[in-house]
Amino acid sequence: MNSRKLLITHPLHSSLLEKIQSTFSDWKIIHALTKDDWKEHLIDSEIIVGWKSSFDLESIIQNDQLKWIQTWSAGVNSLPLDQLSKKNIYITSANGVHSYPISETIFALLLGLTRNIHTYVRNQQTKKWDGTDIKLEAHKKTIGIIGVGAIGLETAKIAKAFGMHVIGVRNSRKATDYVDELYTSDQLNEVLPICDYVVVTLPLTDDTYHLFQKEQFQQMKKSAFFINIGRGEIVKENDLIDALTSGEILGAGLDVFETEPLHQSSPLWDLENVIITPHTSGSTEHYSSRVIEEIFLLNANHYLKEETLPLNLVDYQKGY
Repeated sequence: MNSRKLLITHPLHSSLLEKIQSTFSDWKIIHALTKDDWKEHLIDSEIIVGWKSSFDLESIIQNDQLKWIQTWSAGVNSLPLDQLSKKNIYITSANGVHSYPISETIFALLLGLTRNIHTYVRNQQTKKWDGTDIKLEAHKKTIGIIGVGAIGLETAKIAKAFGMHVIGVRNSRKATDYVDELYTSDQLNEVLPICDYVVVTLPLTDDTYHLFQKEQFQQMKKSAFFINIGRGEIVKENDLIDALTSGEILGAGLDVFETEPLHQSSPLWDLENVIITPHTSGSTEHYSSRVIEEIFLLNANHYLKEETLPLNLVDYQKGY
């Protein structure tokens, strides 16, 4: 009888591999980091840890052994969800891994824009001493967090340390810590006019695609900053550019874009009221250990007992 097989496609420290082998003691563990190494195992692995865009989809679809995919990202919109759902394959995301680094990036962007740090960094390159355009502060302001999941909650927690009024937008209006007011997504346009900062932490779904376009930016204060660390396609980028250049909003901090890498011809590069980061808000030294120890192995204990996976199980209907 062949051993059950687990395929891992991301680099892992030997200590993490040992923990996986200990949990799956009688399984064959394949640690393959290149296409040439993993392609032969796509056809018969029961569990795949790490989804790669270069996977041969046909091999995945033909694999009748495949039961579970653990992704390396919080979003799963890049996976062939329609095909995987037909095979009833479990998908678990890396949601929750990012709450510390992304919330730190959100406040780096928020404070950088507020305190004009991005301008001073540019001035430093030309040895220009100019402190004339500095007046704003973040304390006591109103922040709207669009998407109150793990990242949104950690952002709200930090916001309360600044004495900020925190408004959350999500599907449920069930009260939660650190959020002063909760609205549902169909009330978005009611929230935008009262926010000094609008922070998008949503996943990309059919419902969130181009959720922010001309109408939403027109609802925002002219003194408001827009921050997006969710997915680029949530924003109609040309409408955002128009809002930034026309003065409909004061500035933006952007980690994600409709097309990545951001094309060199994009006007966003040259706008002085924009801070751009290259989709790195979730990057952290602890990423791999959190995915394996805090999500995958905890779920694995239930999987091996043929129990429901308790953490980050993707709902195919919702798309996250």
